Amino acid sequence: MNARVAPTPVTPDPKTLVKSARTVIATEAAAIRALEPRIDDAFVAACRLILACQGRVVVTGMGKSGHIGRKVAATLASTGTPAFFVHPGEASHGDLGMILPQDVVLALSTSGETDEVLFILPSIKRQGIPLVAITGNPRSSLARQADVHLDASTSTEACPLGLAPTASTTAALVMGDALAIALLEARGFTAEDFARSHPAGSLGRRLLLHIADIMHTGAGIPAVPPEASLTQALVEMTRKHLGMTAVVDAERHLLGVFTDGDLRRALDDEAVDLRNVRVADLMTRQPKTIGPDKLAVEAAQLMEKHQISALLVVDEANHVVGALNIHDLLRARVV
Repeated sequence: MNARVAPTPVTPDPKTLVKSARTVIATEAAAIRALEPRIDDAFVAACRLILACQGRVVVTGMGKSGHIGRKVAATLASTGTPAFFVHPGEASHGDLGMILPQDVVLALSTSGETDEVLFILPSIKRQGIPLVAITGNPRSSLARQADVHLDASTSTEACPLGLAPTASTTAALVMGDALAIALLEARGFTAEDFARSHPAGSLGRRLLLHIADIMHTGAGIPAVPPEASLTQALVEMTRKHLGMTAVVDAERHLLGVFTDGDLRRALDDEAVDLRNVRVADLMTRQPKTIGPDKLAVEAAQLMEKHQISALLVVDEANHVVGALNIHDLLRARVV
C-alpha cells in the first residue's frame, strides 16, 4: 500500500495574497452597490407583507443560503420582527408543522432552483402563506412562485473559480439586513426595545438595569445620626463596606454624607478635635444623589463626572432608600 505523500509547503507571495484579498473586497462591494437601484416597489411590497403578518417570519434556505438565512432570521428577531429559521430538508420531514397560516415565509436561494426549497412550496401555497423570495435569478422557479421577489443577483462571484458562493451570499445578506432595518424603522423600534431582546448583552445592561436592581437596601445602607461621633461613623462605614455613610435624621431624611475623603481632610486639619467632633461637623452637605428609578449607567456617569466612588439613593421626599458604589456597578458589568 502506497503511503500518502505530504504536499510540498508553498511559500505564499505577499503581493499575491494582498491582491487576491483586495479583489474579493472590490467584487463584493460592487455586488452590494448593484443592489441599491433594486430597492423598489417589490421591496416595499415585501415590507408591507411582513408588517401585516400576524405570526412570524419563517426563513428558509439550503447550504450557504441557509447560513445566510439563519443570520437574517436572527437579525429580524432582534430588531422587532419575530422570526426563526427552518431547514428546508427538515421541513419536508415534519418541520412544516412549524409554519402556520398567519406566518410569512422568506426563502433564500442563489439559483432559485434549490430542490429542497422548491419541494416545500406547494405545502406553503396550499395554506395561503405569503412567500417572499431573495434569489440571484429573477427568472427562476422560486422567483416566479413568490408573491414578492427581491433581486439579489450578482454578475460574478469573488471566488476565481466562480464556484464558491461569495458575492452572491454577501448580496443576499445585505438584502436581508436592508429588509430588517427598514422594518425596524417602520415599527418605531427603539434602543430600549433592542435591549429587551438582548438582556444579557452590554446594551441590555445599560438600558434595562436600574439603580433599584443593584443598590444596597435596608440594613445594608450605612447611616448614622448627625450627633454620632467620628468613631461611630467609622464603625458604620467599616461594617457596610461602601466607603461612606449617610447622615440622616430620625425620619431618615438625608442631611449629608461622610466619606473616606472627609475623613482624610479631618485628619489633616489640626483644628479638628477627633475625639469629640460630631460627624455632622465633618460631613459633606448636599451630596450627589440619585433616584432608584434611574438607570444604573446614569450612576456610572454621575460618579465619573464628579470623581466620586459611591452614591446615596433617595426618593422624592429625600429619604435615603439605598446606596451603591463603583464595585456594585462593576459586578453588574455596567462599567
